[in-house]
Amino acid sequence: MKKSTTELRVRYGETDQMGFVYYGHYALYLEQARTDWLRLLGFSYKFLEQENILLPVTKLEISYHAPAHYDDCLVIQTTLKNFPTAKIVFVYEIYNQENTLLATAETTLAFVDKLSGKIRKAPQYLVEKLNLE
Repeated sequence: MKKSTTELRVRYGETDQMGFVYYGHYALYLEQARTDWLRLLGFSYKFLEQENILLPVTKLEISYHAPAHYDDCLVIQTTLKNFPTAKIVFVYEIYNQENTLLATAETTLAFVDKLSGKIRKAPQYLVEKLNLE
């Protein structure tokens, strides 16, 4: 399935008193990686919202294997787990500059119609684009 790579540098304010990246910041890193994945496919969250599609996270799982530190360069590999239906599932691997696996994660997002608030199928243009990949 389609894969993307996101690179981020850990900022000082993202670390805790132990010098580790605070665990809650990983959700933000994953969000950046997802938006990069969509952009690589030719779409943006902004475009989807203009099309009246919302993508709320319905499930987030993270396993921490080693800590990230201030000024580390993180590389996030984002992969689509399976073909989207009414939901889309991404898997992630986060590495540091030494190629140490720091975390693995999975997010599930639902396609929601912005106007009705109801779950809907993945938009046809996204499905078609993935079929071409």
